[in-house]
Amino acid sequence: MNAPLPIDTATAKTAPTPGDLTITVRDERFNRGTTPRRWWAGEPFGTAWHNALSATFPRGEAFFIEAVKAHREGADPKLTAEIRAFVKQEINHTREHVAFNRLAEDAGYDIKAIDQRVADMLAMFKGRPEYLNLASTMALEHYTAMMAAEFLGNPNHFKDADPEVRAMWEWHSIEEIEHKGVAYDTWNHATRDWTKWRRYKVRSLMMLIVTARFFKHRWEDSLELLAQDGITGWKAKWGLFKYLTVKPGVVRRIFPAWLAYFKPGFHPWDHDDRALIGKYDGEFEAALMPAE
Repeated sequence: MNAPLPIDTATAKTAPTPGDLTITVRDERFNRGTTPRRWWAGEPFGTAWHNALSATFPRGEAFFIEAVKAHREGADPKLTAEIRAFVKQEINHTREHVAFNRLAEDAGYDIKAIDQRVADMLAMFKGRPEYLNLASTMALEHYTAMMAAEFLGNPNHFKDADPEVRAMWEWHSIEEIEHKGVAYDTWNHATRDWTKWRRYKVRSLMMLIVTARFFKHRWEDSLELLAQDGITGWKAKWGLFKYLTVKPGVVRRIFPAWLAYFKPGFHPWDHDDRALIGKYDGEFEAALMPAE
């Protein structure tokens, strides 16, 4: 896995997001007219985990879009342009995960309960202060960026996957890395009148809440999908645990990046991992769109 490239610390104190960052909208389409095998990842545990993740994305990414857009007023021109590009990327991600989720259903998986759980949870958030929605989005965007960097940097995650499905996850991962600082920079803009302590306290507490919910729900969802394959009990739990923590071990491998979130003064671009984008981006050049 390529080592992260550190941002110059003098620059990071005033402008953590790289000044030359370009957020590129790649209007790709995947999984149209294809029929991957039921265990498209080559085994049941990775298939269940990623199917469970994907089932949350259509509603989840719509939530991210609205949370960021709600705080764009008064943003400087650079952040305003990055928010527009973020929105366009997330709209495309939603579209592609709707298509992918249809494949999972065509393979015989019932993912309606996962979608309904997300809908019920988002309904609970209505009426709460909008800055909490942005704090949730910021934490979840850190999760997507951590996993995206791991997926692109460690080929073991998708080495036996259906090629079309793997390409979709790689495309999504590229763009998650690219816009990983947008929600955070929007948060800094929205809370510019807060004390540093209040900012730190809210974002740290929200990350703990998001982490507890994320793993509880994704664990339960993955076990439910495994049960639909006839894999239950200790076999399902042990197999999923090994997948997440041993090999390929995405949870174990992202832990240092998760812990870094609690560092005072943290910013997602403390580590510049655009080199990972360069490993794959040439595959999607034909679908580039203007970000503006």
